[in-house]
Amino acid sequence: MTGLSRRRTVLLTLGRLPKSIELIRGFSALGFRVLVAEPHPWHLSRVSRQVSRSVEVVSPVTDTAGYLRQLGELVTQERVDLVVPISEETMHAAGLKPLLPSGVTMFCPDQRTLLELHDKLRFIELARPTGVDVPETVALGDPQARRLADAGDFVVKPRFSCSGRGVEFFPRGAPLPVRDEPCVVQAKVEGAVLSTFSVVRGGQVLVTVVYRGLVMAGTVSVCFEQVDCPAISQWVERFAAARQHDGFLSFDFVVDAGGRPFGIECNPRITSGVHFVEPGDLATAMISAPGQASPVRLRPQRLAQQFYPTLTETERAFLAGDFAQARRSFAAMWRARDVVWSWRDPLPFLTMPLTAWRILSHAIRKRTSLGEASTFDIEWYGSPPEAAGPAARVEVSP
Repeated sequence: MTGLSRRRTVLLTLGRLPKSIELIRGFSALGFRVLVAEPHPWHLSRVSRQVSRSVEVVSPVTDTAGYLRQLGELVTQERVDLVVPISEETMHAAGLKPLLPSGVTMFCPDQRTLLELHDKLRFIELARPTGVDVPETVALGDPQARRLADAGDFVVKPRFSCSGRGVEFFPRGAPLPVRDEPCVVQAKVEGAVLSTFSVVRGGQVLVTVVYRGLVMAGTVSVCFEQVDCPAISQWVERFAAARQHDGFLSFDFVVDAGGRPFGIECNPRITSGVHFVEPGDLATAMISAPGQASPVRLRPQRLAQQFYPTLTETERAFLAGDFAQARRSFAAMWRARDVVWSWRDPLPFLTMPLTAWRILSHAIRKRTSLGEASTFDIEWYGSPPEAAGPAARVEVSP
């Protein structure tokens, strides 16, 4: 931005998920003009009164170069000051970072760093030297995979995936599966499954949210509870400092019976933990220089939900005859704060059954979970960083 005569503009690279709404409201509170780029023509954020413009772009999965070119054109035409990736499209959108005009920033690490953290094998290799606990993990096809499978129960999952896609659990000694994509074999850690969301500037953790799923849609939590786990917070601080990370940083953990947390995978992007963070503080942290950012406050509520999918899962449990789960889901739904609803901006919540129809119809047609349906066209499917090579031919005008 030059001078004070123009409102600063932020571009969010996805609008279909409730996570986007948190950033829209946070930046709007700071006086920003908010733009959203989204492959879906209709989506959750499009109807928000705090969005100045929503632009349909191609899917980064089907046309990576075209996607980056459209983002670059939008940055130039709309005089964008800040680009913020939201979810799985982060791995694609980061290819634009080195091509941005002077004065335009993108709140994420470089693409190679993101892909190394997103890679479920490379993350383990990066974590070990920092001194944090991680389960033994090897590539499927490595000679050590058979030894690991014979040592105890194990998990097989794609090296690049999200929303639980392709995750399988096996008992000790079971045959190793044959997969047509790069996968890992990981020792299964028994214990409580917890997740985190952190905002990190220059290796300094400004906030870490630790939470657990109360109601699940497949492997994705749609109702979640913030919990206290100092051991996990310390794990995150140690890893972030060692890596001098700058951006969002999220993990999935298993905490064993002795209270020892094992980081099983990294999500270098926003996760549902963002719903426990004060939106204005989050936006302020993103526009502050590393070393000058203030701590980010948490909301007072410790229960949050996406109401419609929580209601659907409650009904599903009831119709399946799982009345105990139905009661637990209903109790959580009754007490939890909805992450989208706002009296000042009611349309995203009220129209969600309509704006989410493309996700719902895909889940029904493909017989897949809502989590997988919401990311199939933006997920990074396992190509090495060099596959982003077309981005190098995208020109962004200054």
